[in-house]
Amino acid sequence: MSTIDVRINGTAGAVPADITISEAARLLNVPRSDQAVVAKVNGDDGLVDLYSPVHDQDEVQLYGLDTPEGLDVLRHSASHVMAQAVQRVYPGAKVTIGPSIKNGFYYDFDFDDTFKPEDFEQIEAQMAQVIEAKKPFERRVVTKQEAIELFDKMGEPYKVEIINDLDADTVSLYEHDGWVDLCRGPHLPHTGFLKAYKVLSVAGAYWRGDERNKMLQRVYGTAFPDRKQLRNHLQQMEEARKRDHRKLGPALDLISFNEEAGAGLAIYHPKGALLRTLLEQFIRDEHLCRGYQVVMGPTILKQELWERSGHFDNYRDNMYFTEVGGQRYGIKPMNCLAHMLIYKSRLRSYRDLPLRYFELGTVHRHEKSGVLHGLFRLRAFTQDDAHLICTPDQLDAEIRGVLQFIIDVFDLFGFPYEMEVSTRPAKAIGSDESWELATNALFKALEGMDIPYDINKGEGAFYGPKIDVQLTDSLGRQWQCATVQADFTMPERFGLTYVGEDGAEHRPVMIHRVVLGSVERFIGILIEHYGGAFPTWLAPLQAVVLTVTDAAIDHARSVGKRLMQAGIRVELDLRNEKIGYKIRHWQGQKVPYMLVIGKREAEADAVAPRHRSGKDHGAMPVDQFIEMIKKETTIVFDREPMVPEGPR
Repeated sequence: MSTIDVRINGTAGAVPADITISEAARLLNVPRSDQAVVAKVNGDDGLVDLYSPVHDQDEVQLYGLDTPEGLDVLRHSASHVMAQAVQRVYPGAKVTIGPSIKNGFYYDFDFDDTFKPEDFEQIEAQMAQVIEAKKPFERRVVTKQEAIELFDKMGEPYKVEIINDLDADTVSLYEHDGWVDLCRGPHLPHTGFLKAYKVLSVAGAYWRGDERNKMLQRVYGTAFPDRKQLRNHLQQMEEARKRDHRKLGPALDLISFNEEAGAGLAIYHPKGALLRTLLEQFIRDEHLCRGYQVVMGPTILKQELWERSGHFDNYRDNMYFTEVGGQRYGIKPMNCLAHMLIYKSRLRSYRDLPLRYFELGTVHRHEKSGVLHGLFRLRAFTQDDAHLICTPDQLDAEIRGVLQFIIDVFDLFGFPYEMEVSTRPAKAIGSDESWELATNALFKALEGMDIPYDINKGEGAFYGPKIDVQLTDSLGRQWQCATVQADFTMPERFGLTYVGEDGAEHRPVMIHRVVLGSVERFIGILIEHYGGAFPTWLAPLQAVVLTVTDAAIDHARSVGKRLMQAGIRVELDLRNEKIGYKIRHWQGQKVPYMLVIGKREAEADAVAPRHRSGKDHGAMPVDQFIEMIKKETTIVFDREPMVPEGPR
């Protein structure tokens, strides 16, 4: 019997030829190999099934359900089992696609009736039968024509359409328990690895994301390695539902959405507008103390400018256009063009650099209706946008300054964060050399600050690579807000220059960056992160004065006036209602402090502050409360803000 030499999870040895990865791992007694569900071979990025053949000199890495790789395969396999179960319960449903996604999976169906939440129990019951039987996932490769004939016979037109669009001679199919799907794989060894799963919800989704196509029904589900993790996730989802800014925002009278105004457009009520003003004031002040200059650009610019920048060729599907006096204009989806025109308005010297232009710029993007989502995905939103223009030798310090700015702000709000570098996409402008310089500059800055990072291949902007900063909120969800982009290409396209020490013209480098990102999106995140209970410095209403009796009304008005004069945002509740009722109402409105005033407080020129958490501070002089709240609303960074070298 011929043998081959392999190494699996660091364990090396000889095994018989023509066996699978799973069999080889068992023969070599690889620790925990019985818990593996998928593998990588010879460092290749792609994952393979455990029943794939192993070859001489192969280096194999196994992954269990406790790894991101294993969890992804678990959820992908769960989507197949769910689709099979749906077709058992509803034989007329046609299948389309069913990938794993962050925290779960989905499958899109074409079905004449409407799936309802009460149907989920039947679907889960069918899933349980397949899982209990531990049916293997079996892969086979067939010709493209064979696959078309198979799915045509099965009455699955969407699969036929997908196969027809593939540029390949063969395709892979996966089958379990007699149910077949078109799929690249890989999958679990068998269905029995699915221990904890849940069908969650249903929503509409256009076929292939195109609103000109038929609306399908997208059934969402999730799966975890064990029931404890699933239970924790479902509890987290329930908490997220309670905090959903689309419900909590209107309940707190912050924002609303109205179809009369149009989809994807937020309307700010007085308290919401004040919340936004406070946030914008904070971020504006932080820019000013870090050497940024405030600028403003027009909402529309000539189409020729968007053509020169590359936006027209690479981004026009996301833009709105209009015509004025026979001239075509693009409504800006980004703020960078006007900032470059400001730079070009006069001759620049190396002594002027770096220049840091900042704008709270409102942009408009043509988002499809299916992706609109409250404040998280809008058609009109404002960015805390900045463009830094510097010499190549200043680039490292400027990137570091931006990163420190982001860290300071995220630390203030209590957001843990992770960073990743997104590299050149398939659709890009600029030379290979400029992309390499820009990408290496991002790597250098991160490594110089000892910041760990991942690499997100092919997800950069079309004009340059970027650092995306993922924050984690109080519910453990990740959000991409801040971004830092190094750009050698736009300065060249717009002819930006500066006069160097040698008297010659040189090309500057440009950094595109946001800290909060979309102000609206950040507010939505804050609403859910804090559950509407904003820190006192950011709360649109910081205190409310509550009277116990009508005899305290005059003192309550006096207290309210003194608090307003001290800069505290306050309201009076003089209603003839029981004090318990008033307290419950304002606790529900998440106001930080309720100042109870009865006869004793009126006589002593005092207030009795009660925090929304329920903590009672007891009676205190009004001036003492003013000092207490002022200390609480003073923003203190853990470190001095890092300000790079300014203009020379």
